[in-house]
Amino acid sequence: MEEGYIKFKANWDKSPALPIRFMKQLNHWRDILYKLNLIGAYENGIGFGNISQRFGKSDQFIISGSATGNLATLTASHYSLVTDINIDQNKLKCSGPIMASSESMSHGIIYNECKDIHGVIHVHHKPLWLKLLHKVPTTNIKATYGTPQMAYEIIRLINETDLLKMKIIVMEGHDEGILTFGNTLEEAGNIILKYFQNI
Repeated sequence: MEEGYIKFKANWDKSPALPIRFMKQLNHWRDILYKLNLIGAYENGIGFGNISQRFGKSDQFIISGSATGNLATLTASHYSLVTDINIDQNKLKCSGPIMASSESMSHGIIYNECKDIHGVIHVHHKPLWLKLLHKVPTTNIKATYGTPQMAYEIIRLINETDLLKMKIIVMEGHDEGILTFGNTLEEAGNIILKYFQNI
């Protein structure tokens, strides 16, 4: 299992955490998802799932850091600010006390392509993944997590499906992986909860 392995080239400016007030909504929703085991860790200790929120009016976003899925609660030191992504070059810039999540490219392309989106959530849940596979916008099986190919697949779904209406993606090439997004983080959270409660 390669879960959690960072596939992009990172330019990480290791720096102090942003004030915790910027993570209030992030922590609220992450706590909910962690308790439902939609974000968490496998028996081998490898963490899964992540959560992000647009930072201000730019395409920058705050995202839970790499290898934090196994933590029951997060502090400001567990979040990273992604300041730039370049999917063509598979490069990412981030700052903060921790490296950005391995799934940051997928979050970033949604913020870049959809200027009204302010929250993105990535969860893992095998029964829900199986139920939704090809029933909602689904990425190509050849696109693996955290890669430019996944980012290009998300762009394809934006352009070719009703993704912007449904705001949920099943990642066929990323076992168990599901993304939701919304105009607010609350909308993204409520979308995943709606599907999860109807398994």
